Amino acid sequence: MKVANGVECIELKMETPFGEMTINPTLIWDENQAVLVDTGMPGQWPIIRRLIEEAGVALSKLQAVILTHQDIDHIGSIPEIIREFPDIKVFAHEADQPYIEGQQHLIKADPNKMSKERWETLPEEMRAIYENPPKATVTEPLIGGEKLEYGGGITVIHTPGHTPGHLSLYLEQSKTLITADALTASNGILQGPVPRNTSDMKEAIRSLEKLLDYDIAQAICYHGGLVKGDLHAAIRGIIE
Repeated sequence: MKVANGVECIELKMETPFGEMTINPTLIWDENQAVLVDTGMPGQWPIIRRLIEEAGVALSKLQAVILTHQDIDHIGSIPEIIREFPDIKVFAHEADQPYIEGQQHLIKADPNKMSKERWETLPEEMRAIYENPPKATVTEPLIGGEKLEYGGGITVIHTPGHTPGHLSLYLEQSKTLITADALTASNGILQGPVPRNTSDMKEAIRSLEKLLDYDIAQAICYHGGLVKGDLHAAIRGIIE
């Protein structure tokens, strides 16, 4: 779904042990280059690839991937993308870099730290992914505050809490906030991060205060999609 000039909210439907779920990577592009924000689950690259082409963007423009954080549904297809585009730039926050690169096990997908009951609820396919999660070299480590020259300018916002290196992104040209998992949405209504999936809920709520510094016309939540309206008021309500 095109949400602004050069901004596509990609909708990926997937089955989970808890029912159907839709996730929303974002494609940002201009005349010369494109960047993909998050990569879905392992095996979803062919679908993402097709949706990029259907958006009218040539794959030859894809120059970079921004991984907002280390969770499997965000980094899942990055190995497949790198195999097709070996020289692609991979951005991520330095706090999540060792997890993405496989030096440490993903915080929320470590079988050694998971209860037996939780492990047994996972289908065999997911257990295999948890035991051998996707990995990629982060070629462009971030700390927050950077301005990336893609699609009219992207401001990198470090919003830790969901994971230590969680990032949100502000697209200056369209005043679009990509929240990743810092915020969620349901039926077009902005909501807070999901407690059971958030490593440090207090820090995650504190991080939301940073978002109030930006003139936000719309937001793309990885879980929930596009949200419009008075987003500053919505964010303040979640903080309070």
